[in-house]
Amino acid sequence: MASDVTWDTQGLVHTDDNWRRASELLATAGIQVGGGRPWDIRVHHPATFDRILTRGSLGLGESYMDGWWDCDQLDEFITRILRARLDDQVGRAGWLWASLKARLTNLQSLHRAWQVGEVHYDLGNDLYEAMLDPSMAYSCGYWPAAQTLAQAQEAKLELICQKLQLQPGMKLLDIGCGWGSLMLFAARNYNVECVGLTISKEQARLGAEKARGLPVRFELTDYRQFNPRGEQRFDRIASVGMFEHVGHKNYHAYFDMASRSLHKDGLFLLHTIGKNHAGAGIDPWIEKYIFPNGVLPSVSEIAFYSEDTFVMEDWHNFGQDYDKTLMAWHVRFEAAWPDLQPRYGDRFHRMWRYYLLSCAGTFRARDNQLWQVVLSPSGHAGGYRRPLM
Repeated sequence: MASDVTWDTQGLVHTDDNWRRASELLATAGIQVGGGRPWDIRVHHPATFDRILTRGSLGLGESYMDGWWDCDQLDEFITRILRARLDDQVGRAGWLWASLKARLTNLQSLHRAWQVGEVHYDLGNDLYEAMLDPSMAYSCGYWPAAQTLAQAQEAKLELICQKLQLQPGMKLLDIGCGWGSLMLFAARNYNVECVGLTISKEQARLGAEKARGLPVRFELTDYRQFNPRGEQRFDRIASVGMFEHVGHKNYHAYFDMASRSLHKDGLFLLHTIGKNHAGAGIDPWIEKYIFPNGVLPSVSEIAFYSEDTFVMEDWHNFGQDYDKTLMAWHVRFEAAWPDLQPRYGDRFHRMWRYYLLSCAGTFRARDNQLWQVVLSPSGHAGGYRRPLM
C-alpha cells in the first residue's frame, strides 16, 4: 500500500519514510504489516502510520476507532508493543503533556470529579449488565481457582472480606462502591451493615434496587464531602477500583477521610490499578475516551501519602488476573453486541473493544499492576496475617 505520493488527511502528510520506520519498529516487536499471524496488523488507510508516529497512543487508538487498521488479536498486538517499549519511541508529546497537566492542575477537583461518573459509569446499565458478571463487580477478579468470570469475582469479594476480617455486626464503608457488589456480598455472607459512596447516579439507582431488604445504603457524594467532622466511625473500610480517580493532589485528602472514618482498631483495604513508575501520566487515549481525569498511582506514591496516617500491613499484587478479567468482559461484550448496537453504534463498538483488549495487553505485558493493600491506623493488634486463598 505504501506510496511515494504526498497525501494530506487530518493535518497528516503521508510519506514512505514513516511507513518504513513504522514497519521496522513493529518488526522489533515481532509484528508484521500485512502478515498472517493473529497479532499482525492490516492497514486500510495510507496515513495510518503518519497518525500513529505523530500522535502515539492517541493516534493508535483513534485510527483504530476510525477503521484505519485492524488486528485479529488486538490484546497480543498491544502486549508485544509494550514489551518492546515501542510506546517510548513514538508520539511522546501526548504523554508528556498529559503528565504535565496532571502535575500542574487538579484534574480531580470537586467539580471535575463528577465527570467520570457522567462520561463512563453512567453510560448505561444495560451495557454493564451485559458485560459484567451477575454481581456487577467492575474490577479485577481473582482467578487462582476460578473457571468462570462469576467465580473469579466471587473469589475476589470473598478475599476482600477475609482480608478485612469481617464479623457479624460490623459497619463497612465502601469508598467508590460501584453497583454495590462488595456491600451486597458482605451483608449477605457476613451480616455487616454497609455504606457506599459513589459519584454515579446510575450506579446508585440500580445498586439501591439490588440492595432492597439488606442493611446497605448508597450515598451519592464525593469522598471529600463525606463525614467531614469524623462523627461516623466504621469498623472496616474498603475502596475497590476507585483510587485511580483520586490523583496525587488529592491523596492526602483521601487518606485523611479514611482515617477520620475508621475506628482505631479497624482495617482499611485499598484495591487499585498501579503503574511501575511515579510521575508517569495516564495513557492519553484512555484519558480522552474512557476515564477522564484518571491517574494511576505508583508504589512510592501510595506509601508516601499513607504513611502519616496508616501502618501498611500487607501488599498483594495479582495484576496478571486483570488480563483474564478483561478478556472475559470482552467475550461477554461481543456476545451482547447485537442487542447493544442500536443504542451505542459501530464506532462505540470499536472504541470499547479497543479499551478492553488494549487494557488486557497492558496487564499481560506487566506494564500495569493490580494491588490490594491492607492498612491499619496504628498497627493491627497481635500482627496481621493475609488469608490463604
